[in-house]
Amino acid sequence: MDKRDVYEQVCGLEDQVNTIQRELADVKQQLVVLLEENNRLSIENSQLRKLIKREEQEPLPEGMAHEEPEAGEHHPAPSEAAVTAVGEGHDNLARLYHEGFHICNVYYGHLRIEGDCLFCLSFLNKDVR
Repeated sequence: MDKRDVYEQVCGLEDQVNTIQRELADVKQQLVVLLEENNRLSIENSQLRKLIKREEQEPLPEGMAHEEPEAGEHHPAPSEAAVTAVGEGHDNLARLYHEGFHICNVYYGHLRIEGDCLFCLSFLNKDVR
């Protein structure tokens, strides 16, 4: 084998490695998309299960769209309910962030590949109440 044959063989191997690297990058991108969709569907599934469970526990009487509160029963004030909803939403976003997804307006829903995101962290550190 002369030097030229060795050089051509190395160039051929380099081309094969580059091709494999491109294919691997494509597969990796497809995996990111699938992971994002899987997480979105898991969250949706969880929310639907909660909704079904809530409906099973509190069925509405037929013909009644809304129950009247009984005497002495406590219903949160609208502002109290809003604070609970905001806190719950913030908790859900924090959970998503810790599962590895962006919650910032720049990359919302995309998988965090390179560690922490300053936009997401600044959002999490805001005082929501």
